Amino acid sequence: MSRALLSVSNKAGLIDLAEGLRRRGLELVSTGGTARALAGAGLPVTNVSDVTGFPEMMDGRVKTLHPLIHGGILARRDRRDDLDAADRHGIGLIDVVVVNLYPFVETASQPDDTFEALIEQIDIGGPSMVRAAAKNFHDVLVVVDPADYPSVLAALDAPGGPTPAFRFDLARKAFAHTAAYDTAIATTLGTVDTSEGDFVRPAPGDQALPPRLVLDLPKLRDLRYGENPHQKAAWYGRGRDGFGAVDVLQGKELSFTNLLDLDSAARIVLEFSEPAASVIKHTNPCGAATGTSAADAYVRAREADALAAFGGIVGLNRLIDVETANAITSTFIEAVIAPGIDDAARPLLAKKPNMRVVVVNFDRLRAATTPEVRSILGAVLVQERDVVSEAHADWPGAPGLTVVTRRTPTTEQWQAMRFAWRVCAHVKSNTIIFTNTRQTLAIGAGQMSRVDAVKTAVVKAQASGGSGNLLAGSVVASDAFFPFRDGLDAVVAAGATAVVQPGGSMRDAEVIAAANEHGIAMVFTGRRHFRH
Repeated sequence: MSRALLSVSNKAGLIDLAEGLRRRGLELVSTGGTARALAGAGLPVTNVSDVTGFPEMMDGRVKTLHPLIHGGILARRDRRDDLDAADRHGIGLIDVVVVNLYPFVETASQPDDTFEALIEQIDIGGPSMVRAAAKNFHDVLVVVDPADYPSVLAALDAPGGPTPAFRFDLARKAFAHTAAYDTAIATTLGTVDTSEGDFVRPAPGDQALPPRLVLDLPKLRDLRYGENPHQKAAWYGRGRDGFGAVDVLQGKELSFTNLLDLDSAARIVLEFSEPAASVIKHTNPCGAATGTSAADAYVRAREADALAAFGGIVGLNRLIDVETANAITSTFIEAVIAPGIDDAARPLLAKKPNMRVVVVNFDRLRAATTPEVRSILGAVLVQERDVVSEAHADWPGAPGLTVVTRRTPTTEQWQAMRFAWRVCAHVKSNTIIFTNTRQTLAIGAGQMSRVDAVKTAVVKAQASGGSGNLLAGSVVASDAFFPFRDGLDAVVAAGATAVVQPGGSMRDAEVIAAANEHGIAMVFTGRRHFRH
């Protein structure tokens, strides 16, 4: 090997790699800031402009797009005509190409950066060099990830040099790198508004769905199987956000359904700033609660339906401390997700070696604005994430809330309805949930009619309520409007004294009249939260 070309925006590990290449006899060729970094470290480096005979120009837009560069990368070493052409035109061969691209994704994530600044972060020469080197992988090592630098140096030292399989693995990674880069560009530019004759970037949280959806997600791991043992399944993610960046600390291998349930558990507790817990079975909560601490919230959520909580999936929005770990391990739980674990709690969780323990950055989960993608037969559906933003303000002062009955909710009922509304949005439709101020009392999930949802919730309450009426004095949240008064009659008969629902039915007047007849309070939010 004779020459290595280095041109990177991410300078991590650059000097160590360059020193290693020099020790192995390679001449270093570089551009712009990379060349300055190498020279600053005392390494001899040849600037690309000295190779091509042309200076870098147009603010760096043109520097490596030249036959003396691409000919050196693309020349096939087993083709005499390629080598003769290179020799005839004075093209020196390039055996290692180390390139990572302009930070377009990082710039796109900064809403204050202008459209013009975004355009300048579209790399042209970098992808061209990467693709050229990857195409000629038999003869050229292409390196796009600083994490691969040590293995590249080790491969150069191996008897016979880098193996064909190693070269091919680097090439595949390189093509994936440029594909992801182009995907990011296409997706970001697809959100730019040109309706007024200018190029306007959307405000955060106001991104339009792109005209073309291109997914580029690396496989994080194969799963044991899908929803059923005969179905293959795998887990894909970006590796930096949300469930693409979780840390699995212990337990059996995560399953397809575990991940769905962990997602459901996290969605509920993300709605709360106070300590909150959820216990999930088959993507629906069997219990959710807030408390004075993570342990208090968890116990309340578990006891909301202790029978169903057995073998459940737990979500917590606080670190797992010793008290919480003791509470979780006192019964059988399949998996738990939280923003972190105190060191003293880890040995306690480890006493349940099969229990999956997952840690993830909840701030990033909360801030995620990536559209949600779901598959249907032969196509995919995309939508914005549903956030219960109207419940993040203090009730009753939140915009859109309307008391539609003669009776106004009490302070305690307002507090209970706000709790209920945030949980209700994450239960499968049709749903009716009964709660107090900080704990679910009964949940009727995924029913074909709203009356059936009430009946299901009541049956659950009767199964766990002992001799008294567990639902007496409760509040009810309904994820969508009551199409008839029968649903409203049913929740009142069960013991509810206040109801929160979106409103919007053709028979709203009939339902309001029924509420007034029963002497209960009812609030319309003006916003539906179906979950299918």
